[in-house]
Amino acid sequence: MKMPLLLRSALLLALAGLALPLAAAPKPAEMLDPASLGFDPVRLKRLDAVIQDNVNRRLIAGGVMYIARDGRTAHLRAYGQQDIEVGTPMATNAIFRIASMSKAVTTVAVMMLYEEGKFMLHDPIEKYIPAFKNSVVAIPPPKGAAPGTKFGTEKAKRPIQIRDLLTHTAGLTYGDGPAVELYKEAKLYGWYFADKDEPLAAAIDRLGKLPLHGQPGEVYQYGYSTDVLGRLVEVVSGLPLDRFFAERIFGPLKMVDSCFFLPPEKEPRLAKVYGYENGKLGLGDQGDYVRGPRKCFSGGAGVLSTAGDYARLLQMLLNKGELDGVRLLSRKSVELMHQNHTGDKYRKDTTAFGLGFWVNQDLGYYGELGSEGAYGWGSAYFPQYLVDPKERIVALFMTQHRPSGGNDLNQKFKVLMYQALVK
Repeated sequence: MKMPLLLRSALLLALAGLALPLAAAPKPAEMLDPASLGFDPVRLKRLDAVIQDNVNRRLIAGGVMYIARDGRTAHLRAYGQQDIEVGTPMATNAIFRIASMSKAVTTVAVMMLYEEGKFMLHDPIEKYIPAFKNSVVAIPPPKGAAPGTKFGTEKAKRPIQIRDLLTHTAGLTYGDGPAVELYKEAKLYGWYFADKDEPLAAAIDRLGKLPLHGQPGEVYQYGYSTDVLGRLVEVVSGLPLDRFFAERIFGPLKMVDSCFFLPPEKEPRLAKVYGYENGKLGLGDQGDYVRGPRKCFSGGAGVLSTAGDYARLLQMLLNKGELDGVRLLSRKSVELMHQNHTGDKYRKDTTAFGLGFWVNQDLGYYGELGSEGAYGWGSAYFPQYLVDPKERIVALFMTQHRPSGGNDLNQKFKVLMYQALVK
């Protein structure tokens, strides 16, 4: 009996498929081969030992360490617990409040829209957010001022530019400065927005009417600049910031657990915040990320993410704007992002600040193990990340630790990572 042609073809294709090698399954974390990526496995144990010692001594509750080189995972491990009271061990897919590490996401969003011709980086922000027109700068009371005078004002020498916001030279703090009482009255003191029962537009319009605490372009002042950029993204894209992030960044990069407010069904994976205070570790403020108003999207400090998700954003930057066939930014935009944009105005972790993060341009000034050209930032909840183009490395340590009690583990992990790099 003659076999039908279609059936014969299908059978031949199936048999041929049996002869093809199966794609290798991803290796579990404990089976990774760091030596093939230039890391000494014995030296990496020093990193594990120091983090575990912090857990054992109850200096932190737990955390997740992630290192990748050339886009391949070299080290991924969870330590301690994400909920001490319940006894839930930390998991590598635990969800963390990343606070100021949100700024890198917002910067990417701004640069995407810049590439689409929506604005120039030297455009005045008042062109898109009119509340910032006619800004004044708060200054200490002049000599001879009437008793009780708290501060004076002077006219801003020029409007705030978008580039000023990207470099934290817009004159915006988190409220501290001569006009601090006005910021407190406006409910704009500190970085936390998750409890605000209002849209981002309302908060930023209110901010635009307050005195600045520095002349635009003249001084580095860390503060609300990135939240203003989040509102800029909304204005020029026509989308709320949460939708822009979800549709234009998180979705394309497959950052499946990154968001502003957590879906209730994912709450069991949210690591609890612990803090070290008065010589002991205890529960910290958990915030309003699950049951809060869910209205005000802080581009400066409001995102939640996992180590794996956030590493995908960093890998995209290391890859000069592309990841797994998805390109969010051009090579030239990423190149611009990690140049020194602040001259000698930023003298903190390093001597240079780019568009959204510190940049290490002087290893001698930095004074710790690292690479020239590396860049990174951290979070009020203690996580830190770095991207090292020279060594082709992405590294981040995720935890939820506030207040820190003076702990320096979020800086020390970088030294321990670099000392294990032997090739």
